[in-house]
Amino acid sequence: MTEHFKEQGGAATMDPSAAFRWLSSQIMSSVISPQRQIKQRQKAEKHRHANGGRHVVEYFHQVEDGYSHLAAQALGAFAERYDIELRCHLVAGPSGNNAVEPELLVKLSQYDASFIAPHYGLEAPGAHALPDREAIEFAESILAAPSLQAQAGADFAALAIAVGAALWGGDRAILDRLAEQHGRASGQQTLDCLALGNARRAELKHYSGAMFYYAGEWYWGVDRLHYLEKRLADLGADLCPEAPLLMPRFEVEAGKHRDNGSLTLEIYPSLRSPYTAVVFDQTLKLAETTGVNLLVRPVLPMVMRGVPATREKGMYIFTDAAREARSAGVPFGNFYDPIGQPARNCYSLYPWACEQDRGNQLISSFLNAAFVQGINTNNSRGLKSVVENAGLDWSVAKTLVGQPDWQDMLESNRLAMYQAGLWGVPSFRLLNKAGESVLALWGQDRLWLVAREIERQLALNSDS
Repeated sequence: MTEHFKEQGGAATMDPSAAFRWLSSQIMSSVISPQRQIKQRQKAEKHRHANGGRHVVEYFHQVEDGYSHLAAQALGAFAERYDIELRCHLVAGPSGNNAVEPELLVKLSQYDASFIAPHYGLEAPGAHALPDREAIEFAESILAAPSLQAQAGADFAALAIAVGAALWGGDRAILDRLAEQHGRASGQQTLDCLALGNARRAELKHYSGAMFYYAGEWYWGVDRLHYLEKRLADLGADLCPEAPLLMPRFEVEAGKHRDNGSLTLEIYPSLRSPYTAVVFDQTLKLAETTGVNLLVRPVLPMVMRGVPATREKGMYIFTDAAREARSAGVPFGNFYDPIGQPARNCYSLYPWACEQDRGNQLISSFLNAAFVQGINTNNSRGLKSVVENAGLDWSVAKTLVGQPDWQDMLESNRLAMYQAGLWGVPSFRLLNKAGESVLALWGQDRLWLVAREIERQLALNSDS
């Protein structure tokens, strides 16, 4: 199956040389280390004091992005709560090799943001049809109006909320009214405004919307705002330190109900995903605690599926995953890249491991070796340690390495994941007793929502 996917270039390769694998692993382990973060923050603080002492937070808004719609709603309270200068930029969505599935991403942002919005006390994008290109450009022209660009970030935020509500609600009359009240940029002025925002974002080495930037670090939407809140609080910039965080981190918590087999939780992991490494064992624990059926459906890493990866995207993903791991108390960070042959070798053992009822243990052991212990899984010694730590017999496993019967299974899993409107890992699907999808979400940062939905479904079942 892997021969169906071709190398697409970019910063990552599906089969690096031994030297490149070692060097890139060493660099990434250094980049995501807590010690490096501490040094970078100290350097940023010195730079801030040398340049006037203001805490400058930059926000990048993409009008057709559901996550940006949520983030905009947090801007006003955020700017009031913290002693910051807020600078807002209008940007386009990811492009080129940073945009894997742009149309699916916009659709997912609407769907996903609608699920998480109530938990943050925010208004969801709504269930209307996705905005069309003409409506998007009209909305952009309002937010690109020259009069607005000269105003403070809080003014941009207030208008972005109104524009977003009208855009996602499909209400052209309100958009027209907002344009009359606040003015519009011309087509060229809008393009110039977007170009400036895109250029600033690229200069700071990012590619996405709904992003906050402060002193060398990126924070995605309301999901990661708690990290920035805590950082600003540590620097004495919290004007209400006794108050709870505006956008808290949600813990993965099982409820009081236990399942009797009515629900099935699917997880789509890959062996090279740092986010999978953060959440895989947590998922196993959640399934065990709640009693839901667990179905693990591994897929190939994106790079091995022919999906190109940029350096800026890879750096952000790994640094963000490290931050998420530290916050969750999950070991992470001593990395030895398992892309390519190491992953294939482990996948080739997976069907046999499942026959021994040790499939989950094999995946867990491999992720631990690659992302926690820094073990080179590209040789027999490394793979042997993975197998034995999973409670499997290496003398048998070594005779099975390289067998191809795993490929059709992983391809079937990939197709099922895409059919659910998902394409990245880890992804989750929660199915009811009839096998119908109750929830389909992407990301290790959605396990808390999966846990809450499991409890909600079980509570409904117990009442019926």
